[in-house]
Formats: sequence, C-alpha cells, structure tokens
Amino acid sequence: MGYRLTKITTRTGDDGTTGLGDGSRTPKDAPRVAAMGDLDELNSAIGAVLAEPLPEPVQRALAAVQNDLFDLGGEVCIPGHSVMTESHVLRLEEAVAALNDGLPPLREFVLPGGHRAAAAAHVARTVGRRAERSLVALHHAEPVSAASLQYVNRLSDLLFVAARVINRSAGVPEPVWKRS
Repeated sequence: MGYRLTKITTRTGDDGTTGLGDGSRTPKDAPRVAAMGDLDELNSAIGAVLAEPLPEPVQRALAAVQNDLFDLGGEVCIPGHSVMTESHVLRLEEAVAALNDGLPPLREFVLPGGHRAAAAAHVARTVGRRAERSLVALHHAEPVSAASLQYVNRLSDLLFVAARVINRSAGVPEPVWKRS
C-alpha cells in the first residue's frame, strides 16, 4: 500500500471549506461536515474507552465499531456513496444482546459513572447520540442510507450495555438514580 498522506498541512481549508471524498469542496459548517466531525469525535471517544483495561468481549466489539465508524465517515464524505449495510446493524444488535445477556435486569435508571472505563463508555454514548443527530440533520438535507442511521442508533445501545458490563467486570456498583 502506498502512502495515503505525505503532507499534513495543506492550507486548502484556510478559506473555510474542506475537501470531500469526491474531490468537491464544501463549507466547514455544512451539515455533511458536521456529521463527519461528530463521527470522528465518536471514534476518538471510543478510542479513549479502548485505552482502558476492558473485558475481552467489550474490547472486541468496540474495536470492530471503530473500523465501522471509519467506513461510515467515508460514506458520509462522499455524497451518494453507501458502505453501511444491514449486516453492520445486525452485528451491533448481536453484540448488544450478547453483552446484555449476563447482566441483571435494570430496576432503576443508571447514571453515567462507576469505573473509569465505564464512565468513558457513557461519554462515548452521549457523543454517539450527537453524531446520530448530525446524521439525521444531514439526512433532512441529503439522503443518508437507512443502515447508517440504524447503525448509529444501535451504537448508543452498545455503549450503554458496554458501560454496564465494564462496571460489573470491575466489581464497581453501577451508579443509579435516586428519586428525590
């Protein structure tokens, strides 16, 4: 494989535009660019979770998600391009079910926190919800694949369950909401 980037500072965005994957340029505040940025931030937040010691099933699921998010970012970067499929969504659903299978039923709302890695998973979950809102906003302006919208919706479920698994694996009680 050849080098993808040989020059990092290009100055091409100094005018407030950025290049898309099809070679076109668009304003940096366009809905497409917002969605790309939020997906990138989500991938970085998941990277922060992966920097912590994790149960192997959580680590494996989140590592796969990082690659999927890179693919999704590429899809969003090229107008009219589609990469995400129902199989991506199904894989997330299966991971959620597998991780959730060993957890006790919820009796109360879970607050973000507990173990450091679980708290990071909750942060990633909320960043994921923002990425989802950005993708939906883009969809109102230009079509986004149904699989992409479903994927980011399911991803917040995976991150929620991952946080619960991490807390349980670490022996840290889940913080729960206490009614006033």
